[in-house]
Amino acid sequence: MRVHRSRTASPCTSLLAIFTLMVLLFGALPFAYSQAPEWQQIPIPTLPPFHPAEPKRLELPNGLVIFLQEDHELPLIDGSIRIRGGSRDEPAQKVGLVQLYGDVWRTGGTKSQTGDQMDDYLESRAAKVETGGGVDATSLGWSCLKDDFDDVFKIILDLIHDPEFRADKLDLAQKQYAEAIARRNDNPGAIAARESAKLAYGPDNPYARQMEYATLEAVKRDDLLAWHKKYIHPNNMIIGVSGDFDAAAMEKKLKNAFAGLPKGPVLPEPKIEPHPAQPGYYLVNKEDVNQSNVRMVAPGTDRHNPDYFAIEVFNEVMGGGFSSRLVQDIRTAKGLAYSVGGGIGTAFDHPGITRFVLGTKSERTIESIEALYKDVDDLKTHPITDDEIKRAKDSILNSFIFNFDTPDKVLRERMAYQFYGYPLNFLEQYRAGIEKATVADVNRVAAKYLHKDQLAVLVVGNPKDFDKPLSALGPVKNVDITIPTPPGEEQAAGESPAAPAASNPEGKALAAKVVESMGGAAKLKTVHAIQAKLSQESKEKEEAASQLTLTIVYPDHMHLAMDSPMGPMAVVFTPTGAFMAAQGQVRPIPPSGAKESLEQIKRDPTFIASRVDDPKFTFTANGSEKVGNVDAKIVDVNADGTALRWYVDPARGVLLRESYTATGNSGPFQGETDLSEWKSFDGVSFPTRHVNKQDGKESSVVTFTEVHINPQLDPKLFDKPATTRPPAQQ
Repeated sequence: MRVHRSRTASPCTSLLAIFTLMVLLFGALPFAYSQAPEWQQIPIPTLPPFHPAEPKRLELPNGLVIFLQEDHELPLIDGSIRIRGGSRDEPAQKVGLVQLYGDVWRTGGTKSQTGDQMDDYLESRAAKVETGGGVDATSLGWSCLKDDFDDVFKIILDLIHDPEFRADKLDLAQKQYAEAIARRNDNPGAIAARESAKLAYGPDNPYARQMEYATLEAVKRDDLLAWHKKYIHPNNMIIGVSGDFDAAAMEKKLKNAFAGLPKGPVLPEPKIEPHPAQPGYYLVNKEDVNQSNVRMVAPGTDRHNPDYFAIEVFNEVMGGGFSSRLVQDIRTAKGLAYSVGGGIGTAFDHPGITRFVLGTKSERTIESIEALYKDVDDLKTHPITDDEIKRAKDSILNSFIFNFDTPDKVLRERMAYQFYGYPLNFLEQYRAGIEKATVADVNRVAAKYLHKDQLAVLVVGNPKDFDKPLSALGPVKNVDITIPTPPGEEQAAGESPAAPAASNPEGKALAAKVVESMGGAAKLKTVHAIQAKLSQESKEKEEAASQLTLTIVYPDHMHLAMDSPMGPMAVVFTPTGAFMAAQGQVRPIPPSGAKESLEQIKRDPTFIASRVDDPKFTFTANGSEKVGNVDAKIVDVNADGTALRWYVDPARGVLLRESYTATGNSGPFQGETDLSEWKSFDGVSFPTRHVNKQDGKESSVVTFTEVHINPQLDPKLFDKPATTRPPAQQ
């Protein structure tokens, strides 16, 4: 017979159990207790000597430097190749070349296989190979299981010796960067970072200049091939490999692969001097925000400077963390800003930017700037103290070890020192330099490198809402962030826009088949609005599917409604403006975001099919491609300036897939939507299942549960509601 015991114990039983557990964990308790010491009396031991695992370094006769770091914790091998030459070395008329090179080097594949074939090959092995371009270097890296190293390394060598830089991948990358240019003024923080760099270095300085449509378009495939030929030489590269391998065996493999490469010409050291803007006040007028992004900037110094270690300590005291002077005064004590910080800038091989960053609501912009000025002035009247120095050193040194707590982190740091010409023991020098910095050193560098009257102050915000005019602080220069028009889009006065390219007969015939499969031209021309209930399931986040109601009034009104955890939410897009309404607040959506959403309407199959006879809509057949088991016909569609591609079942006229270039939260991407489960609603056939991909990876599945054609709509559906309460301070 099973006895069921009560789960509720008596108080005495519970106390006895707790006592017994304490005895087991800590031993018998004494009958008398001594007074616990104050926390200040607890001795803090001296940090032990820091001796990270050192990678093996070797240099081949042709100048190639190799670092090998064994790490047998996991059966993985990671590697990276760092190549001298970056965006600071590209021609001014082709800014963007290195970013395109970094992308297309990998996506363009090699002479033996395309980038897409490479993707499939690596995915089957859970491996990755990546390339990239930066300000002073380009890179080629990989990660794989140790048993797959030889197979993956063949791809690395193939990319080094025989890259193809296929034209279609270059074209795709250029379109994606063009979308990024179009959206670059959406984010106030990004504007502040970009424009303040121009103030610190000069707008044409290689460390501050930016890609434009014209410089992007100027880059051709031959430029990428020429860059590769110029910079890919063994004496211009550093290779680092870490993971589960035998160093002697790996050394032999790398020597066999690279020892025979001929040495290339020695590249000159870059000599790039900053030409900062005049100190003063600069304004980016952005009326669609309720917060101000402030940057105070000037040229800084580099890490070769003997003062570098004292500067590091000063930066921690002044603006490096929650215990810094700026945070404690401006954020904590005065409540003026939700973010504040900064310090004297240092970079490895060129002057960094001395930068102070401040984010505050519009109504306290000038007050916040004056508060930061006061904290800079206080460095003279209230010098940094011994306690502040000790706290800063503890913060730096106690977190220091976590930057190098794995062999691969140490390897990357050693590669950086090699790349920039620092002694290989700079890691140890850093810790010693921080420990030796004195109060006198720190106060001296503050006085030497930080001068309030030499700072250029940039404000990105809405001056109508400032507590005072920015001009109350001094003369103000307006900063123009207008994006130049793409080449070829300039239109002379009185000139009519160019007509889209004409359709070809096969394209028109396929478009007509799609129209018939969707209900016929007569029916489709009566459709002026749809309203649908749908669920959207994200493939990137593990969360319940979102339930939404979508309303579209063709050609340019869209309304999205959903129930969020914070209550009902509505997002509205119209030609005259876009906004989000939730919790009694109404927030504007940047014009570029509205433009992207309105582009979705122009990609809608129902919208396009109802306008196949419109001369602004063209349909050009362009070959075929497998979609599932169907040899689909490709139709390039231009919907009044919006380009996309249809994949059509030629037998049934059913639209199977559409592809397009779009922009999401992370920037431009190549989109693809598989359309299936077509159902008829009031005589109009509609795809109720949309499987969406971004850059080849499935991102979401949208399922339409109800579709209403030409519904009765509230005439105020697209009107901006009144704000019922002020926005909360962030």
